[in-house]
Amino acid sequence: MKKIVIVADASIEIGIGHIMRCLTIANNLKKYSYYITFVMRNLPGNLIDYVIKQGYEHSFEYTKADLYIVDCYDRDIQDEKEMRNYTKYIMVIDDLANREHDCDILLDQSVLPDYSVRYDLLVPKHCIKHLGPQYLILRDEFLAVRQPRKIHSINRLLVFMGGSDPTIETLKVLKALQTTSFEHVDIVVGSSNMQRQEIQKICIEKGYQYHQQINYMAELMSKADLSIGAGGITAWERSFIGLPSICTIVAENQRLGTTYAGQIGTCINLGWHEEVTVATYKNILNTVTVDKLQQVSDKGLKITENDKPNAWVDSILELIQ
Repeated sequence: MKKIVIVADASIEIGIGHIMRCLTIANNLKKYSYYITFVMRNLPGNLIDYVIKQGYEHSFEYTKADLYIVDCYDRDIQDEKEMRNYTKYIMVIDDLANREHDCDILLDQSVLPDYSVRYDLLVPKHCIKHLGPQYLILRDEFLAVRQPRKIHSINRLLVFMGGSDPTIETLKVLKALQTTSFEHVDIVVGSSNMQRQEIQKICIEKGYQYHQQINYMAELMSKADLSIGAGGITAWERSFIGLPSICTIVAENQRLGTTYAGQIGTCINLGWHEEVTVATYKNILNTVTVDKLQQVSDKGLKITENDKPNAWVDSILELIQ
């Protein structure tokens, strides 16, 4: 049986995004009977137990494998050269393009003006580059609910500010909601959100639906008329299923991509989190129109069109067949 090692981390500071998208990769590859191990560090807010509950082995050490998949901002070409002692092939997931890589496949789902060329000098010439939103890492649940939307009203709101929400955006939104009248509000948090108990208490008091560390995000997205969320890859998942979103940039690595997404109209970008206040959320929630959300939905669906979702799987199969 072919073996794959996935190197990624989660923490209160890092968030959970790297692990969640790597679990999607693992679930796709498991269909082909690959044996998959996660190498994760024991950081505060890690998801090691969660990964094990999903049916995957965990290790703190590198082991021999047919392929390494690396999804870590703090690992670079030197770390990857060390991994070559344990594997012949390496796939890197990145969206910063700020360092060199020693890899055979490079996957970057983000959209920027220069996204098609920004890795040209950062990876070996033989490296297969999968760049742009046509290479989104998508769970099957997202594929099942993608369809054009006709937005008639703004009655149902979904709020998800990332797994750990270190900038406390969810509480800002909850305060802003006091001046609105949505028929239904879903609030989603991760298990590493340090304010989750306070958030749950508010949801109970206000009659909002509280969800923690869920595996049915696409279902909630498909039912919502509008979402408020962090920038980054989750914003492109929302675009993929046509859910218009209001985005706040909560991490430096989201700044360029979310700014550009706002410029091309695939989200409503509120900007850097330190400049986004309760009043900012109140204003946008009370002034956004159905027509504006329809435009965002249509543009999101258009830019994420692809002939074969998760086409990166084929490259992996061909590499280690």
